[in-house]
Amino acid sequence: MRGDREALGDILDAIAAIEGFIAGETETTFLDPENDQLRSAVLFKLVIIGEAIRQLSPDFRDRHPEVPWRDIIAFRNIVLHRYFDTGMMFVWEAATIDVVELRQAVQRIIEIERPKTCHGKDS
Repeated sequence: MRGDREALGDILDAIAAIEGFIAGETETTFLDPENDQLRSAVLFKLVIIGEAIRQLSPDFRDRHPEVPWRDIIAFRNIVLHRYFDTGMMFVWEAATIDVVELRQAVQRIIEIERPKTCHGKDS
């Protein structure tokens, strides 16, 4: 069974992919209907982030209430189950603003949690 540390790694990997995908892109180019492949790739990585967060233990999420875990999971659910309600402007904002904030938060959490995981207490 994968633990919290692996899920955090999955989140950071997906964020790195999103940042790579949109490097050099503008809001206009991202929203261009001809850029469906880019939008689809970003959406897929956002879903991976939501799924990885869903896999974090409740105790772990409770220890870090500064991250809007439920909101991110809710976004994943909308993308998966109500994809027709997913506005691409909202996706752009998630990819350019929210993932940056999430990356910073996850990196801080990893530093905070490091002493706990170094002694074999990985959640």
